[in-house]
Amino acid sequence: MMLRKLLLPLMLAVLGSAPAVAASRGPVTPAAKSKKATAKPVVKATPAQKKRPAAPLPKGRRVATRAGKLVGASLTAYRVPDDCSGLVRAAYQAVGIELLSHGTRPGENAVSAIHRRAQRAGALHQRTPKPGDIVFFRETYDRNRDGERNDGLTHVGVIESVERDGTVVFVHRGGSGVKRSRMNLRFPTKREQGGRVLNDYIRRAEDGERARFASELFSGYASVSRL
Repeated sequence: MMLRKLLLPLMLAVLGSAPAVAASRGPVTPAAKSKKATAKPVVKATPAQKKRPAAPLPKGRRVATRAGKLVGASLTAYRVPDDCSGLVRAAYQAVGIELLSHGTRPGENAVSAIHRRAQRAGALHQRTPKPGDIVFFRETYDRNRDGERNDGLTHVGVIESVERDGTVVFVHRGGSGVKRSRMNLRFPTKREQGGRVLNDYIRRAEDGERARFASELFSGYASVSRL
């Protein structure tokens, strides 16, 4: 009896010190990591990548472009006479040049006045022309109606382009309006070659004389860069 009393506290002490059994739990899922928005770095364009404005056309090209656009058009919108000098003046308005700002002398026609301005500016030449240059012609019609070839400079136009064979394409105001014509100074009396026009007529046949080509009545050029 005494032994039982002694063993009972001992047994209770042993049972009290046993580890508790943990409750059964399901698998533990680790908490999802929060996603932080990653800002994309700003890439700056290099100077070479930046859009550059188109370079303006050279002065001569702008004059030639204006002249080309006037083919078949009226000159009245440009406040110039509807003649060959008016065409050239309208073309040069594209670069802010008034070719008759210096006026004309008594008895002087507009073509001669433009030629005088070019001479004073040192612009006259006989070299291969460039787009925008002025081309002068003499005796294209009987201006004073005396039946003689004594009229001097009577016609003017604007160079639009020069072809590989040397044929010059120019824009001018002729009897039928503003048009393109050609001349080739290497073959001044030849109309065509190989099916291509070398020279256009610029003076009609009259008084028993045949029609004349532009190259036959050519006088000279004036450089657009000097006007």
